[in-house]
Amino acid sequence: MNAETAPLHVDNLNVAYRVRGRQVMALRDVSFRIGPGEGFGLVGESGCGKTTVALTIERYLPTNGQVLGGRILIAGRDVYALAREELRRLRGTAVSMVYQDPSRALNPSTRVGDQIAEVFRVQGHSRRDARTAATDMLDRVRIADRFSVFERYPHQLSGGMQQRVVIAMAIAIKPALLILDEPTTGLDATVELDILELINQLRRESSTSVLFISHNLGLIARMCERTGILYSGMLVEEGPTQALLRRPRHPYTAGLLRCIPGSASAKGRRRLDTIPGLPPAPGDQAPGCVFASRCALADERCRTVAPAWHGADGHASRCHYIERVPSLPWATEASVAASSVVDRGGRPLLSVMRVSKTFRNAGHAVRVLHDLSLSLWPGETLGLVGESGSGKTTLARLLLGLTAPDPGGVMELTGEPLPADCSLRQPDQLKSLQLIFQNPDSALNRSQTIRRLLERVLIRLGRVPRAQRRAKLLELAQWVRLDGRYLDRRPRELSGGLKQRVAIARAFAGAPSVVVCDEPTSALDVSVQSAILNLLADLQVSQRVSYVFISHDLNSVRYLSDRIAVLYLGRLMEIGPAERVFAGPHHPYTAALLSAVPALDENSDRQERLRGEIPSAVETPKGCVFHTRCPRKLGAVCESQEPPLLPGTEPGHEVRCHIAVADLPVRKAGP
Repeated sequence: MNAETAPLHVDNLNVAYRVRGRQVMALRDVSFRIGPGEGFGLVGESGCGKTTVALTIERYLPTNGQVLGGRILIAGRDVYALAREELRRLRGTAVSMVYQDPSRALNPSTRVGDQIAEVFRVQGHSRRDARTAATDMLDRVRIADRFSVFERYPHQLSGGMQQRVVIAMAIAIKPALLILDEPTTGLDATVELDILELINQLRRESSTSVLFISHNLGLIARMCERTGILYSGMLVEEGPTQALLRRPRHPYTAGLLRCIPGSASAKGRRRLDTIPGLPPAPGDQAPGCVFASRCALADERCRTVAPAWHGADGHASRCHYIERVPSLPWATEASVAASSVVDRGGRPLLSVMRVSKTFRNAGHAVRVLHDLSLSLWPGETLGLVGESGSGKTTLARLLLGLTAPDPGGVMELTGEPLPADCSLRQPDQLKSLQLIFQNPDSALNRSQTIRRLLERVLIRLGRVPRAQRRAKLLELAQWVRLDGRYLDRRPRELSGGLKQRVAIARAFAGAPSVVVCDEPTSALDVSVQSAILNLLADLQVSQRVSYVFISHDLNSVRYLSDRIAVLYLGRLMEIGPAERVFAGPHHPYTAALLSAVPALDENSDRQERLRGEIPSAVETPKGCVFHTRCPRKLGAVCESQEPPLLPGTEPGHEVRCHIAVADLPVRKAGP
């Protein structure tokens, strides 16, 4: 494959941004090719330059961005040599891009159907033909009620449906090159799987080449034949995806792989590794290897001499010591030094009994939680999983007193009634239940210093005397491994991982007994995620705290959880010890969730598939609420009778299903 025939050829690309009067290098000597119908993955931490690569290919760099050297050829044509009209034609016929946030890619004032139809109008279709083609595209991206969705505005669609609309617009031109920039971040694994299968179908039908940008190596394994690892604006490793994942040839790649939770890192087994330090700031360019400051293998040669490409069989890396990568030392202790001990000898720490929640929406009663009963024991982590709309966040809001349940339900904390309204709770009850939000940017006051943010909690909830505040503040920072120099900075001056540490410190400042973690790692790079998960595990042991851990990342749930509860349309479908829920026998819905989890092994088990969208809570299906999507539906009994929650295969394991436990699916391979 040469430059003239490759759908995409990036050759020695150098890009810089002009910031405060100086040029800051963002990409240095980046080169790769993508063949016809091939998927190429681009992986790296935030700030490494992945999105800059995509914007440069599309010639969408911001005004302060500049290509200093190199070429970008699309089907043999130099993108930066094209006139404006030629570039417009190329974007309209050969290249499409799907951005990470679909809400920003769609015009909020224009109906969804009209936005898709506009793509066909640009290609010369009549208004009527464009509308027909747009409706067909909605059907192709598996939106069932396509005529209704055609007339809606973007804000009236779920995140998954918005992303499908954006993909419909991108593939409408049958592009030769499709650029995907984190297209599934924040989506349920089941929706994610549908979207990825749609893209693979496009590749088969139209020989479309795909540049897939992600920090999720499981998705890369599923989608890409070859992968490049980007660090500090440089490609440090490139090769066939499975070879790169099984036998990494650069310490950075090996470090990323060790950060990923999996079956070997279930709770109490083995800690996740972390990559010490932080990536260099944009523009910082030390002599030698760009990764030397964070590499356990680095010596004086690495710090002074930049490594060239080494390797064979199309698998190469920029490392002086490829042969030593398999023996890379762990940055953290691999073994678990101490494990939390769940105390089930007395009464539950937190109890929820027969709790329901109904909202009113446009005159309709929408019941999002249905007679839910759960308990949380001292020292325990209860994982809550399920698709968007299953009721996880509503349950969290009930526990925190931010939303009141329907009459008749009971909530107790240490055996005492827990008022539904947080304003009616006693000070000890308020400090006992704390929350870690998904997005620390929205959770932290940008105008206050970290010191002030934490001191406020120490004063209001911890009741710490003035004379002891400084020592307590430093102790709190030490708990979350936050360097004291950050205390006088504001949130905007910190990285995402540091901001999440501040959010965790704030949650622990009042000495809580229960911390609700609502997707606390979903917006973080895998390297930062592993450090946060280790931190939460360590704090649970040292502070004797219990967690309600909400996430759509089942591997993270497995790493932290003692028990797992699976929710669907507000019903508890399964609950039990974490390893039992993962191994089975388990509910068909649980099996489908597990099958959708991206795995590094291309041969991992995919025994169940989940079709369609989760039904609306306005009109829930009769009988078993899951029967409309269940791949193992028995027949009329599932459509007419709601199954009870029945005992599973060991104490504490329960499954809501008409199928006999012995006939339920069993996991053949861990994710």
